[in-house]
Amino acid sequence: VQLQASGGGLVQAGGSLRLSCVASGPIFSISWYRQAPGKQRELVAAITSGGMTNYADSVKGRFTISRDNAKNTVYLQMNSLKPEDTAVYYCKAVTFNAAQKWGQGTLVTVSS
Repeated sequence: VQLQASGGGLVQAGGSLRLSCVASGPIFSISWYRQAPGKQRELVAAITSGGMTNYADSVKGRFTISRDNAKNTVYLQMNSLKPEDTAVYYCKAVTFNAAQKWGQGTLVTVSS
């Protein structure tokens, strides 16, 4: 399975962006991680094939993860963005045979 992430960009604080992660095949779950300069990569949100979701406390109420199984695509809607959300965002998939794959990162920059 290959992953293609997109949707990053520059936005002002309070603005919104939607990230997309397209998989080349069926996936069990997809997670979004982010890594800010000088910091460790952290989990942002995750969703299973059944629609169960999980969010980091720092994004609850602002970010929404969703998926379109027919398109093998997962979205991360990011609202009320803050400068501290600035990071490279990565999607990671777990396939139905438990293989893990990372997509390339997409940069999100939130200006104050």
